[in-house]
Amino acid sequence: MPVRERIARWGAVVANAALVVACVALAAMALVEAWQVIARYVLNDSPGWTEPVAVLLMNTAMMFGAATAVRSDRHFGFFILVHAVPPRAQRLLQAFARIVAAVAGLVLAIWGAQLVRGDWDVPMAGAPLPQGMAFLPISAGGVLIVLFAIERLWLPAGNEAAEAER
Repeated sequence: MPVRERIARWGAVVANAALVVACVALAAMALVEAWQVIARYVLNDSPGWTEPVAVLLMNTAMMFGAATAVRSDRHFGFFILVHAVPPRAQRLLQAFARIVAAVAGLVLAIWGAQLVRGDWDVPMAGAPLPQGMAFLPISAGGVLIVLFAIERLWLPAGNEAAEAER
């Protein structure tokens, strides 16, 4: 199997796993928020852990979902402009958007890792978790964004191997 095809298959597996994580986090966040409403208005006993856990789950859903959007070329871009220019300019604009995504992902990965490391020993307010855990999805999602943006640069959309695995 050629290297490009293996990378496309690996990217598809990782993207599908990231999408599953994002979906589970979103569903879990809905359950946590439902419990918050029930506990507050029915039981009159609002738990303190629901807000920080909901934020952690939201960060997870947002970052892992954003990473899969980068892989499927559904992230920010110059869509109207891309369709209005000749094919060569289209490829340049798409490459520029992927480079911007990779740089943004790198910043998120580094910044998120610094926040994880700096706040790991700080207890999260209201939840028995380290505060640094709230930033872990930002760092992990940033790493995925970088990997998927690089994959898209090397295996642009339209590549049969990459398209088959979406």
